Amino acid sequence: MNEQPYLIPSASALFEEEIKKSVFITHLAHTPSVEAAKQFVEQVKKEHSSARHNCWGFAAGRPEDSMKWGFSDDGEPSGTAGKPILAQLSGSGVGELTAVVTRYSGGIKLGTGGLVKAYGGGVQQALKLLQTIEKKITTKLRLELDYGFVPIAQSIMAQHQAVEVQADYGVQVELIIEIELLQVDSFTQTMINKSGAKALVTKVKDN
Repeated sequence: MNEQPYLIPSASALFEEEIKKSVFITHLAHTPSVEAAKQFVEQVKKEHSSARHNCWGFAAGRPEDSMKWGFSDDGEPSGTAGKPILAQLSGSGVGELTAVVTRYSGGIKLGTGGLVKAYGGGVQQALKLLQTIEKKITTKLRLELDYGFVPIAQSIMAQHQAVEVQADYGVQVELIIEIELLQVDSFTQTMINKSGAKALVTKVKDN
């Protein structure tokens, strides 16, 4: 599993331009899954059902995860729309991102080179307007410790930006925390050292 954080959109973006009487509208949105990406494509298609083409591409996971890529030329000549859209997305370094480019045709043919430029260029311009945030890759850990050690554990958690998700106060204290994957080794080592190996740190299995 890749531990490195990556950028995701913090808001949608829109870019519109006219090329030889054709209007191209590029819609960018945050889509955290392939299902969400497909839903966004359908939503734009409904909004612009009178448009001749709604071509799209998505990188619905990490930007480099090609298992979560998809694209469509939606009736444009093969390779002139979906691929240039996806090329811009996958090269942007931003993940969980879908682009739909709506074309209202003005009757003037752009040719294959013109189409590639129009679809790829629209996405390129929209990406410049896109605001992003960093998505940290987190995991959950279970801590089992004595009551007397709780204040020290909380201080170690704060140093590693760990967040308490659940607490169970029985014979011992059991905490479930969420922590960035990059911090896990350092956090675990510090907990063991500071508690004289009395605090138990285990990974919580994902459901």
